[in-house]
Amino acid sequence: MKALKHLNKYFKKYWLKLFLGVLITIIARIFSLVMPSYVSKSINVIEKLTTNDIDKATANDLLLQYILVIIGTALLSALFTFLMRQTIINVSRYIEYDLKNEVFDHYQILSLDFYKRNRIGDLMNRISEDVTQVRMYGGPAIMYGMQTLTLFVCLIPLMFMKAPTIAFYTLVPLPILSVLIYQISKIIHKRSTKVQEYLSTLSTFAQESFSGVAVIKAYGLEPKINADVAQLATEGKDTSMDLAKVNAWFFPLMILLIGVSNIFVIYIGGKQYLAGEVSLGIIAEFILYVNMLTWPVAVVGWLTSIVQRAEASQKRINEFLEVTPTITNTTTTPTPINGKIEFKNVSFTYPDTGIKALNNISFVLEPGKTMAILGKTGSGKSTILDLVARLYDVDSGKILIDDKPIKEINLDSLRNSIGAVPQDAFLFSDTIANNIRFGKEDATQEEIEAKAKQAVVHKNIMGFAKKYDTILGERGITLSGGQKQRVSIARALIKEPKIYLFDDCLSAVDTETEEKILKNLKKAAQQTTTLIVSHRVSSAKNADTIIIMENGSIKQQGSHNELNSVNGYYKQLYEDQLTEKD
Repeated sequence: MKALKHLNKYFKKYWLKLFLGVLITIIARIFSLVMPSYVSKSINVIEKLTTNDIDKATANDLLLQYILVIIGTALLSALFTFLMRQTIINVSRYIEYDLKNEVFDHYQILSLDFYKRNRIGDLMNRISEDVTQVRMYGGPAIMYGMQTLTLFVCLIPLMFMKAPTIAFYTLVPLPILSVLIYQISKIIHKRSTKVQEYLSTLSTFAQESFSGVAVIKAYGLEPKINADVAQLATEGKDTSMDLAKVNAWFFPLMILLIGVSNIFVIYIGGKQYLAGEVSLGIIAEFILYVNMLTWPVAVVGWLTSIVQRAEASQKRINEFLEVTPTITNTTTTPTPINGKIEFKNVSFTYPDTGIKALNNISFVLEPGKTMAILGKTGSGKSTILDLVARLYDVDSGKILIDDKPIKEINLDSLRNSIGAVPQDAFLFSDTIANNIRFGKEDATQEEIEAKAKQAVVHKNIMGFAKKYDTILGERGITLSGGQKQRVSIARALIKEPKIYLFDDCLSAVDTETEEKILKNLKKAAQQTTTLIVSHRVSSAKNADTIIIMENGSIKQQGSHNELNSVNGYYKQLYEDQLTEKD
């Protein structure tokens, strides 16, 4: 249960509710113990009536009193049981809520390389299925555990006080049961871990299949995917069956041992009754005691299974909670950003692949100026933008923002001052308006439409039946590639940041539309530092500075006229694209 120590902070947070719940649990169990003794007294009254030791009127009065006591204590026990569930089970829901928020908050601060190493399905399973298993430990396990403990603590001494010999033989099977539970629990723990791991694999496979359904259909891969699902389902069935087979031992063993206890009560109690050592009421009382112990003893096995499953799940959750982000905020003081960007001998290698993306890069971009970055695929263009947003930290050299090392700048201030448009535009399953508003939460409808016009996507949106209230499919699948890029541009524009980062964000747009957008961007970004990554000269020619990347190094640098006046990659690219346009 070492992994479950993580929950102690939540138990401390809700200690008052838990304490009240435990107290109510004890009271409920104590009231439930009243009934067997009064059943015994009632039987003894009937026995005395048959032997004429008391008259009928007295017997009727006593039976009425005992029945009223039995009904009253049963009602009180039921009331306190209801209150018990309203406290302890509610606490488990609070813990589930807090734990899910903790996991999600931690996911958000983890660095980009973490998401490259782990699959989305696995991340989702740990915050849903695993947290649900842990909740069972934080609520039902505590509630039924306290019920069982209270019953054992109160009932066993009571049984020995009333009939030691019968009590001894009645409780003989319990130590045997404890040993069996211990052995089975170890197996359950291992198999529970395998089941949770399988669920993560299944979630990942399903998520990737649904996300890539267009590719699956285009390549006719349905039979292969179906076969893979069938194989996964078989593995899941076998894994779950292995666990179910072990769990199946619990209740039969408990029923068997409880049955043995009942036999002991009847046999030993019967002998003592014949010898005149106990009354008939005591035998009936002990049979009730044994049956009262049936559920708690059965619960021991169930609780063990719950705890083992919760421990396995919490261990999986802790694996991610213990991951420390490689990018950390070094200062809590907000940092004002003006927009100057400087790279000093910057080199960078991707930690997950070992690919060296940048090699000794240096340049200065003054506030309000525009720099275009061109080069072949894999030359390091997008990496420069990632480093400016501090999605990664450099291996060597320095990145300065407003002449200050980027690590010394408040991370929230830096990213809040950036409007980024990635190459693969990501849109959420929400309205178009809310997707644009993502860049500015309090943006008005007029502002949204104004920025959509600047991104040359307003007419497209107005062509939809619900216009800006159109709900987009997952990842914006409702829109074309060019429309998604332009909505993403509108989202960046509405933020009105100090730095724009455009990563080949016009690749899916035709030349005429591109020229309109670039013209609008030039007006909108007059006071904003802009970095544009592109494969098109048309997107770069109006920039103040153009750099040409090759194998992680700067091969050419200058304005459009300067680079076009000398032979090189830029001039060749310009002439080729000019010919294509003609």
